[in-house]
Amino acid sequence: MIIVCGLPGSGKTTLAKELESKLHAVRFSADEWMDALSVNIYDEEKRGKIEALQWRFGQELLARGLTIIIEWGTWGRSERDTLRLGARALGAAVELHYLWAPVDVLFERIQRRGLENPPIEKAELARWFEMFQAPTPEEIALFDMPLVADPDSG
Repeated sequence: MIIVCGLPGSGKTTLAKELESKLHAVRFSADEWMDALSVNIYDEEKRGKIEALQWRFGQELLARGLTIIIEWGTWGRSERDTLRLGARALGAAVELHYLWAPVDVLFERIQRRGLENPPIEKAELARWFEMFQAPTPEEIALFDMPLVADPDSG
């Protein structure tokens, strides 16, 4: 299992799609499912239900030996821990790909892509930046080494 972690605009979808293609993996993106169902991406209750459904399906795929990619942002350590421990209980290796950029860069990327409706405000993004629990070196050490290097890693 691969967890792609980061704030909006950090490049999660770009990386997840590349890994999906290279590894013939199944990618889970709550945003894409919400968009396909015409659900407001800011509806946290529905997002939680979609992520729970994706996780149940993902665990079935992991149990069958398939590779899945979780592209939810996973802003909190406890969320990443739950996913990591759940996948490990099924015998799966678990990678964490953490993507970071300064708020100004994130905001510029979000503005350029223009997908969110209503648009994300810079003040809101700055608040999220403060709320985000970045993985520490100790947490990163709990994950397996990536099978495929991230494109920006040289």
